[in-house]
Amino acid sequence: MIKKASILLMIVMLFLSCSNNDDLKLENKKVTLNFIHSWDDTSVTKADFNDVKFTNENGEQLSIERLRYLVSKISLIDQNSNETQLSDYLLVDLGEENNLSFSASKFLLEGTYTLKFNFGFDDIDNQNNYTDLNSASFNVPDMLGGGYHYMQFDGKYTSTTNTTPSAFNYHAIKAVDVKFPEDPVRESKDTSFAVSLSNIQVGSSNDLVININMNIAEWFKNPETWDLNMLNTVLMPDYDAQISMNANGKTVFSLK
Repeated sequence: MIKKASILLMIVMLFLSCSNNDDLKLENKKVTLNFIHSWDDTSVTKADFNDVKFTNENGEQLSIERLRYLVSKISLIDQNSNETQLSDYLLVDLGEENNLSFSASKFLLEGTYTLKFNFGFDDIDNQNNYTDLNSASFNVPDMLGGGYHYMQFDGKYTSTTNTTPSAFNYHAIKAVDVKFPEDPVRESKDTSFAVSLSNIQVGSSNDLVININMNIAEWFKNPETWDLNMLNTVLMPDYDAQISMNANGKTVFSLK
């Protein structure tokens, strides 16, 4: 009987020891996400707007006049696949300097994490009604599938064949084929996409800062070289253009 009691006591002490170790590592941390922007290796801020100073992969020179985009389902995933949600969604607006930095207090263990978020809303979330996005005129007309934009990227461009600055509206939404709606294969496609940024180290500090860089140049070059002379405006109802935006967006985000 005494032997059984001793074994039980050892098990309890071992459990408490493990629990105490975990409690020492589990801390309330201030997690800050900074959304920064670049054109390849050159930083881009609001001060760079309205100046034809960037050259894309196809050789057009362009300016940025508006850049705002939606990220959703933002969370940190630890090595055991445990998820800590940071925010349902954020509308990041470089021109208005809104949501360039976001902070949340979360209990995290020390270790390696992956930051995951969705560019835009997936089909399920895109059916909801968001009063703040409505007020920001981020809606998509019902005839184009409804819901919300993923991104509004506007500016002007010039080229060897078009020397007068002309507008472009690189707007990403759910791809909807308005020309052939009877074709179920091309009728609509969720062109939001998941972003996964790994190897984030959480240490003993109470502050965790994650810098997320959008390389704007990537929207025009990888894997498809974008020709602004051909694809500049009225891109929202262009099913194939939306598919290309989805492909090019996969390399846009990285940790800085």
